This record gives sequence, C-alpha cells and structure tokens, in this order.
Amino acid sequence: MTIKLSAEIFDPWQELVDFQAQAVDMAGKYGATGVFVGTMRDFNQGDEVRGMYLEHYPGMTEKQLQRVVEQAQGQWQLLDVLLIHRIGQILPNDTLVLVAVWSAHRGDAFDASRFIMENLKSQAPFWKRETLESGQIRWVEKNSDGYSK
Repeated sequence: MTIKLSAEIFDPWQELVDFQAQAVDMAGKYGATGVFVGTMRDFNQGDEVRGMYLEHYPGMTEKQLQRVVEQAQGQWQLLDVLLIHRIGQILPNDTLVLVAVWSAHRGDAFDASRFIMENLKSQAPFWKRETLESGQIRWVEKNSDGYSK
C-alpha cells in the first residue's frame, strides 16, 4: 500500500506506469487494475469555481486513508493499492485524486477502488475552500454523493 498527499500537480497515468515498473513482486500475479482518477471541476453547487484550497490534518489524514485502504484489503483480495490525493491550491482540470487497485480479478479491483474512493470522500479529514468566479470564498460543507442530479 502506498499513500501520498501531494501539494504538487501530478500525472496519474505516469504514476501508474512508475508504480507498476517498481512493483516487480506483482509481475504476473495481477489480472486487473481498477483505476479512478478524480479531476477538479469548474463548478459546484450551481456556481462557477475558479479554484480550491484543500486543507488537511497532517498525520491524521494519512492515518484515516490508511484505515480505509486496510478495510478494503480486509474485504477483497488485493495485491496492492496506490492512493495519491492533492492538497493545497488546486485549479479546475487538475488531477485531485488517484486510486489504483491491483488484484487477480476484476471484481475485487472494481469494488475495492469504488469502496476506497467513496470512503475517503466521507471519512478523510479534508476541508475544501472554494474561490468562486465572482471572487467570493466559501467553505464546502459536504461532498456530493458522486452522482449527477
């Protein structure tokens, strides 16, 4: 399991290539990689958004993310997990999160990656401060449920 918080922009596809190149112990063992890449939108709650500052609780955030991944590892047969989440200043179209799960079978990979994503959205201590197109700054009180209305 690898969990990273990054204040820097990252390329999720390059992260996957690099991770798999270093994970020689998984070679030949995985038949599925479940990947979720979350990108910052330029709208939220009916407003245009210019940017976002994502705050976290150092130490606590990483521990909570680790708990979520460990829960997934307890429910599904996983070979490895890579989780990278941005912090700090984020602009629309920036990659916000990468969840990648390797398993022998697609069901475990799909289900575990969804579980990790949904649970980190509801359990990890992140706080979003948005700057709207109007210049107004607001704190996001709750995350969306992940579906269009």
